[in-house]
Amino acid sequence: MIELLDRIPLIIVIVACLTLGLAPFTPEPHIWEKLKMLTAGTLKRPVDIFDFFLHAGPWFLLMAKLARMGLTK
Repeated sequence: MIELLDRIPLIIVIVACLTLGLAPFTPEPHIWEKLKMLTAGTLKRPVDIFDFFLHAGPWFLLMAKLARMGLTK
């Protein structure tokens, strides 16, 4: 799994964060809406939970990639 993370180019992860991670952009980024639902305790429906992980996935990948890059240097 770590080898797969190392093979993914950083620019691809950043583009995924800026597109899938933030889309749709109006009226506010979707991940922001889901984070507000999570803190309010209203993120309960399965479709909302799936949507949260779909939009948060690129951000988790970016954090893992940056952590891995920091640990290997």
